[in-house]
Amino acid sequence: MRAVVVRAFGGPEVLQIADVPMPVAAEGQVRIRVEAATVNPVDLATRSGALTEAGLLPARDVIGIGWDVAGTVEQTGPGVTGIARGDQVIGLSDRLDVPLGTQAEHVVLDAGAVTAAPAGVPPVQAATLPLNGLTAAQALDGLDLSHGQTLLVTGAAGAVGGFAIQLAVARGLRVVAVAGADDEPLVRGLGAELFVPRTARLGEAVRSLVPGGVHAALDAAVVGAPALDAVRSGGAFAALVAGGAPIPLRGIRVFNHWIRADGALLSRLVALVEAGSLTLRVAETMPIDQVAAAHQRLAKGGLRGRLVLTL
Repeated sequence: MRAVVVRAFGGPEVLQIADVPMPVAAEGQVRIRVEAATVNPVDLATRSGALTEAGLLPARDVIGIGWDVAGTVEQTGPGVTGIARGDQVIGLSDRLDVPLGTQAEHVVLDAGAVTAAPAGVPPVQAATLPLNGLTAAQALDGLDLSHGQTLLVTGAAGAVGGFAIQLAVARGLRVVAVAGADDEPLVRGLGAELFVPRTARLGEAVRSLVPGGVHAALDAAVVGAPALDAVRSGGAFAALVAGGAPIPLRGIRVFNHWIRADGALLSRLVALVEAGSLTLRVAETMPIDQVAAAHQRLAKGGLRGRLVLTL
């Protein structure tokens, strides 16, 4: 079967569509026939060697690419319950050190990383939920805010930021969104109450809207210290990438959020999608053979939604 792999680090040209053995589901696992898989910044960092330089991924002869997946279950391993052959599912591969990612014709995942796909939603759209939806939801859990408190979301027009706005509003939080000036209608449409253009001096601009500063920040755009300056003393700050956590000044609780697969939480996000409370956004689709072009397009930035590979 075909799968996207890298055997040497570098630019998009190092991506290979390789012929690899068909994976087999072991105990507690399912094999999925992949119909759609997204391209995310972590894929670019894996391909370039940035994750290896950061000590997060050992150098290997073959490294698989891809985290999100939407497709059809075609095999279940011993001990798997609640998932059957033929089910339409979505899931997340949250391990870095794997020879096979989700950008492949077939992938094996732990059953606990998988849940039923949103009813009536095409696989291309459904594949955009796992990584970014779980990232936003788990980061919000870590911030541990109460109803009525204020949350700053940087990169609010992006995939994680958009989910964070909608999930925060569903929890009764007031959201201050930071994005490009042209994105104000988009982020307000997602539920942001207040808006600050990313070109503004962030701390001053936010504090002019929320005296004393926001209770917490979810830093999807990796703004760092300027976003921390918008948080009130004793607040909380979630950084989403390695090296993105600023120094915890003024008693602010700063933490790096590390994504983990969670089929139960993903199922709850699916319910929000089905209820119309969570918006799935696709920027572009490309066949898997054009994965190098997809990496180039993602690196240019400016996408409002996810790039999705189809198989």
